[in-house]
Amino acid sequence: MTQVKQGDTVRIHYTGTTEGETFDSSEGREPLEFQVGSGQIIPGLDAAVSGMEVGESKTVDIPKDQAYGDVDPSARQSVPRGQVPDNIPLEAGTRLQMQTPQGQVIPVTVVEVTDEEVVLDANHPLAGKDLTFKVEVVEVAEAG
Repeated sequence: MTQVKQGDTVRIHYTGTTEGETFDSSEGREPLEFQVGSGQIIPGLDAAVSGMEVGESKTVDIPKDQAYGDVDPSARQSVPRGQVPDNIPLEAGTRLQMQTPQGQVIPVTVVEVTDEEVVLDANHPLAGKDLTFKVEVVEVAEAG
């Protein structure tokens, strides 16, 4: 059997959990496809599939520094309430997109709303969390 190695394109089924709660799964969907070592997925999961074979499954614990990193306090920003259009929902937990002056789109989460301001957080929702993935390798296309 072919073992997954750097540069291979793999397809995996997975279920990701943190603190016992599932945050994402390929169940009912096509397998996730990515090139090993390309930076397309978090480093810990990328490393975990190396050496696996088609049909092999395993569960791997990924520390936050190999996932989405620590929470960055500087990624929180207060915006004057008046600068947010009325048609935008502002409940805590709502995911929105902001655009930088350079045109880059950044996903943010509303974390606090007062009469004066809205606090937005650009950290990934899983930043600061250790993750667990159950992974099954479905297919491997060896690097050319």
